[in-house]
Amino acid sequence: MLNIHNLSVSFQGEYLFEKITFQLGGGTRVGLVGKNGAGKSTLLKIIAGEQEYDEGQIATDKEVSIGFLKQDIDFVKGRTVLEEAYEAFTEIKKLEHRLEEINTQLAERTDYESEGYNQLMIDLNDIQHQYEILGGYNYQGETERILQGLGFKREDFNMSTDTFSGGWRMRIELAKLLLQNNDILLLDEPTNHLDIESILWLEEFLQNYAGAVVVVSHDKMFLDHVTNRTIEISLGKIYDYNKPYSKYLVQRRELREQQLASQKNQQKQIEQTEKLIEKFRAKASKASMAQSLIKKLDKIDRIEVDEDDNSVMSLHFPVSVVPGKVVIEAEKVSKSYGDNHVLQDVNLRVDRESKIAFVGQNGQGKSTLAKIIVGEIEHQGKLTLGHNVEIGYFAQNQADYLDGSKTVEDTMLDAADAKTRPRVRDILGAFLFRGEEVDKYVRVLSGGERNRLALAKLLLQPFNVLVMDEPTNHLDIKSKNVLKDALKRFEGTLILVSHDRDFLQGLSNKVYEFKDRKIKEYLGDIDYFLEQRNLQSLREAEKRTVAAKTSEAKKNETSGKQSYEDQKKIKSLTNKLSKIETSIGKLEREIKAIDVELSINYDETIAQPNFFDSYNAKKQELEDLMKDWEHTSEKIERIS
Repeated sequence: MLNIHNLSVSFQGEYLFEKITFQLGGGTRVGLVGKNGAGKSTLLKIIAGEQEYDEGQIATDKEVSIGFLKQDIDFVKGRTVLEEAYEAFTEIKKLEHRLEEINTQLAERTDYESEGYNQLMIDLNDIQHQYEILGGYNYQGETERILQGLGFKREDFNMSTDTFSGGWRMRIELAKLLLQNNDILLLDEPTNHLDIESILWLEEFLQNYAGAVVVVSHDKMFLDHVTNRTIEISLGKIYDYNKPYSKYLVQRRELREQQLASQKNQQKQIEQTEKLIEKFRAKASKASMAQSLIKKLDKIDRIEVDEDDNSVMSLHFPVSVVPGKVVIEAEKVSKSYGDNHVLQDVNLRVDRESKIAFVGQNGQGKSTLAKIIVGEIEHQGKLTLGHNVEIGYFAQNQADYLDGSKTVEDTMLDAADAKTRPRVRDILGAFLFRGEEVDKYVRVLSGGERNRLALAKLLLQPFNVLVMDEPTNHLDIKSKNVLKDALKRFEGTLILVSHDRDFLQGLSNKVYEFKDRKIKEYLGDIDYFLEQRNLQSLREAEKRTVAAKTSEAKKNETSGKQSYEDQKKIKSLTNKLSKIETSIGKLEREIKAIDVELSINYDETIAQPNFFDSYNAKKQELEDLMKDWEHTSEKIERIS
């Protein structure tokens, strides 16, 4: 499908990567990993044809389509969510416009026996046939299904994209990409703006994707669940293994240990040979033997050990002073943005040394409550900080607060006080800003480097309560591991807002789920929460807002619990829904295969016995299944 041979890219005379070679085929799901700045996003841009390269070749099969999810998007103002999502269907929209033109002409004309009218009828038939082949009668239902999987509600569909945040707009762009059924899908950090539920849905979608997928991600669990191959860019080379990320790490470590052992044995043999050469050189009678050994030594293929870039930041969060037993207490805290009521009468108590995770869908108030706690936004209700509480805060867009016109060192010096100013260079060194790196302007830093600088800046002020909102965005896997280890050692109080399941594992002893303007407490870590909320499958992820939904009146009657009969019905309907989705996926793949065959060998394909009867039957079956899916979903919602 795609071949890359001896590809090289350099910047200012230094190679980002050199002479890398690999292939992509259908069904391949590659996790493209490496440190920030290794060249992952650059490689995606080159494959997508958006960036030039210095040397090498890239070859694709004829008519291979490539979809690319970038980090920067630009929407046309005024479109609704649905209208923007429909932009994925360029050809279908063109055909719709043409059909509308023909139907208008047919309605206005009365020369029914003329050649022109007859030609319009022929054109109408041809275009309708092409429209059907491209999925024109199914694309609207499929669009709604994808949007709902990514967290949009039906009431969002007709809202303008201008009213949504950058994260939600990125979801629309992702939906458009998933709807296009490209042969190769390139995803650059797709989980950065998704909540846990949408990540689970995306995992399931990509596992069933027929084409090739290349995903850049620092979410280890996402990579393990989605990919079946790992390509790591490290020090200008690539390491390519047909394993998901965690298994790849094990295999690469084992291979490196074997290389080290083989290199050690070879070195012993070389040293012994060199000793014999020196010994024989001293005797004229042994000179020919010495020459023979020298030639043998020259012919040895020296074993090389794969280089490994082990440079990581060093991080430690010291506790300033010991606070009182209760560090945060919230009573009936509420927050609204106009008509949008985000939090309503929230009560929360945080004790000293608690480790808390805030989870839930985007827009449910996690970041809002974090900002209320640190005093960044006004609110209704009462929030009290305990005795001696000193808060350190890492905002979700912390890196955006950095001044691009300042250097790395000046950024730190301006934030430091008399006590911490002498330590600025040491702190920067611990965060991998060394030598000339400290003179870089902030505007030229990568997203990961900006996040590292923001973390370094955090250490300039004392704190005993640490509030962090999505701190892992843009951090590579090694840096995330360092941050996680530092947070495990942190002896103060920790509040984490995150959607990264692997990062959250083992970091919290309490989880608060944000939903419907309220919060619900789970006494355990993220694994316990996921287990309790049954978020391990696509269907559970999609029905999460349905199965847990009960009206206030129902809560009063049943204390928030569904009846046993209702639970049985929901379970039965959920199983049915899962089977329907499996059938939908299977039919869509079959229809796509037929469409591809039609585009390649149209005459031969339609010549097959009963072709159109079989093809139309599949289309009708798919349409019926989509209706059945919608009806079943509505039944679950009514029972809940």
